[in-house]
Amino acid sequence: MNNYRLNLMALLFFTGLFNACQPNEIKNMETRELNSNWTYHQVNSELAGNAAVPGTIHTDLLANKQIEDPFYRTNEKNQQWIDKEDWEYSSSFQLSEKEISRQNLHLGFKGLDTYADVYVNGSLVLKADNMFREWEIDIKKLAKAGENQLRIYFHSPVKKGLELLNASAYTYPASNDQSENGGLGDKKVSVFTRKAGYHYGWDWGPRFVTSGIWRPIELKAWDEVRIKDVFIQQKSVKKEQAKLTADFTVEANEAFTGKVIVKDQSTGKELLNKQVEIEKGSNLISVPFNIENPKLWWSNGLGEPNRYQFEAQLVKDNSVMAKYVVNTGLRSLKLVREKDEAGESFYFELNGVAVFAKGANYIPNDNFLPRVSKADYEKVIADAKDANMNMLRVWGGGTYENDIFYDLCDKNGIMVWQDFMFACSLYPGNEEFLENVKQEAKDNIVRLRNHPSIALWCGNNEINTAWSYFSKSGWGWKELYNEEQREEIQKAYMDIFHDILPDAVAEYTDGDDYWPSSPQAGFEPEKHADYDNRSGDMHYWGVWHGLHPFEDFDKYKARFMSEYGFQSFPDFETVKKYTLPEDYNIESEVMASHQRSGIGNLRIKEYMGWDYKVPTDFEKFLYMSQVLQARGIKTAVEAHRRARPYCMGTLYWQINDCWPVASWSSTDYYHKWKAMHYMVRKAYQPVLLSAFAKNDTLAIYGVSDLLVGKKGVLSLNLISFKGEQLFKQEISVDLAANTSSVLFTSSLADLLGKFDKNSVVLQMEVREEDQLLTDGKYYFAKPKDLLLPEAKINVQLIEKEGRHFIQVSADKLVRDLYLNFKDSDIRCSDNYFDLLPGEKRTIELTGNDVPQQSDLQIRHLQQISE
Repeated sequence: MNNYRLNLMALLFFTGLFNACQPNEIKNMETRELNSNWTYHQVNSELAGNAAVPGTIHTDLLANKQIEDPFYRTNEKNQQWIDKEDWEYSSSFQLSEKEISRQNLHLGFKGLDTYADVYVNGSLVLKADNMFREWEIDIKKLAKAGENQLRIYFHSPVKKGLELLNASAYTYPASNDQSENGGLGDKKVSVFTRKAGYHYGWDWGPRFVTSGIWRPIELKAWDEVRIKDVFIQQKSVKKEQAKLTADFTVEANEAFTGKVIVKDQSTGKELLNKQVEIEKGSNLISVPFNIENPKLWWSNGLGEPNRYQFEAQLVKDNSVMAKYVVNTGLRSLKLVREKDEAGESFYFELNGVAVFAKGANYIPNDNFLPRVSKADYEKVIADAKDANMNMLRVWGGGTYENDIFYDLCDKNGIMVWQDFMFACSLYPGNEEFLENVKQEAKDNIVRLRNHPSIALWCGNNEINTAWSYFSKSGWGWKELYNEEQREEIQKAYMDIFHDILPDAVAEYTDGDDYWPSSPQAGFEPEKHADYDNRSGDMHYWGVWHGLHPFEDFDKYKARFMSEYGFQSFPDFETVKKYTLPEDYNIESEVMASHQRSGIGNLRIKEYMGWDYKVPTDFEKFLYMSQVLQARGIKTAVEAHRRARPYCMGTLYWQINDCWPVASWSSTDYYHKWKAMHYMVRKAYQPVLLSAFAKNDTLAIYGVSDLLVGKKGVLSLNLISFKGEQLFKQEISVDLAANTSSVLFTSSLADLLGKFDKNSVVLQMEVREEDQLLTDGKYYFAKPKDLLLPEAKINVQLIEKEGRHFIQVSADKLVRDLYLNFKDSDIRCSDNYFDLLPGEKRTIELTGNDVPQQSDLQIRHLQQISE
């Protein structure tokens, strides 16, 4: 026998021996969604039709042409009857002999909105009362081979709310509950129901109080045992080693001796293998394991958001009885609150690095949640990443988002500040309500805790500062109640936000940070936030609500700015989608119905008049509102970044919309970027030049998020609007790592010399050798005072290798240049920018349409007159 045959036989022998040692896999768990063959009908009336699951009653009525588009013109007003009706959803599903013979047969309801009675084959199996909870029901004794009936009766959330309101000793404040629009007068019923607050209206959203099966229904069938959940606790994560613990939640029909195994799916490497004793019923099995030299998860801008895919197995008698896959990233992420000379810090530390949080507040993408598509989620997270963001705050008046949202944040390095779903209201404190909140917290923490993007759990939005129990400030809520009622309400507040929620975070996570309310000046409930924040986080609404000028963004400092903003209208292309030509006036009934802030239109006009000429033309006013919004938020972002390390975060209100509307968003309902989002992308870039004048002195700051210092050259070039170079200076500068520093100071008089401040711009650049690190512009006067010359703008469409570009240049300065292709789905890679004399800029065009020169519309500041 030759050596080749000997080696081959040996290989086959050892391969067989190796395979014999591997557990056999048994396909134990079978899961399928029951999302087809649904119908709905109006209880005690005639409306009926085919239903989409997941879905809502409003979208089903729309699909069956029983109502018109809720977002079009003023259709919202005529659709308030829907939430006062009861609706019943019905379906049937088949069970095979194999499925019915399984030892365990459950129905899992991922989301029922909201008061839902569930019947299986005529038997009541569940009375749900919380939109945010998940429910799982054992149907083994009710199910049968063949056809099974599933029926869900949805009680009107408004009628249920009225019952609870009438049974309450007093009402609760809920200023954003648009009860009048819903035909309820002053009866604010939203606080009694565990349902998305914004469904009842907000100052940027309509009132559509939905009902329906808003997340999937699953049929689960298995024998003997299942892994219900696996949590990868991150006890200690450093670049040298990650100390982890796998928490298996196992449910078994009988006791047995088995093994738990954890593998790294990308390499197949076995990380954990341990024999365990499984008891009958529910088991929590915790087994530690380590990973040497782990690939760490980093936020956007600091490194790669590396992730691991762990496969957990439960083995019995050398057979894999159950499997569970966990996707997570390994990182050390914590909120740092330490006493300092100014008060107390408030910043996030990721893998030992102090991170300046750059981002936005996030609301649901639609009033009708099930129609938010995968593409919608991908677009909003891409918009955040493309704008150099590293954090989004999931605001407490919406929902705990779908898994895909957090998956995308994990994948793209976007940290998540996660509010619990309480906002701008007070809530009951009875035992039933509190128990419901407790289960809601558990469901959502357990569902989301493996996501490395979760940076913070926050109890509520603005309730601490609104209630202000320990001070004389607040929103006037305390004055509504007598002393005994105040004590009852305060107890409910403490029970929810200082007991139930922090206890749940402590119990179900591996040490995630909790913050009771945003804003708050410290962890203790008496630390009410105000505009003198030396600790905690701040919501600064002096600009907008308080009529403070944009310059006050520099005056009101914060350790972490978690809310601020300014409104604009969507552009004309979006407005055309929900209006008719007769509506083209910002004071028209239709435009007013898509402006939910009562002060909104006048506030935009007033601020515009301070800095700009106010056009009377409708399209130009929409354009100017976006230019104004971008100017305001640029002022804010630069002030916050200049103030680091005192200030370590800036999250503007808000990145997105839930319907087409005038709002504080930087991208509209259709995900179209406003001027503000283009501006934010530049203001959030890793290296920023920010020029700020105070007391006739101009200081130029270099702000860097880079973890290494840079040595470069700062170039200052004073240019006339007609293109004349008036002054140039180059200075060697050290750009310090991960901080803000002053690179240059000068009196304004020395910089300007004899030149007119209304006719010049200071162009700033920092280069490291031949690489441009950052640039910026500084104007010495307000836009309305600038002597902008008439400019000749040249544009040329270019197609190269199937890609489309537009090349634009001008002989004189052009401010806030907006390129728009009318009635086309085309996005410009840059827009609303200033074009220097002689500068040539090439913009890539993307979208579903082919750009045509005839469709191009150019808008800029020189065109605006009062």
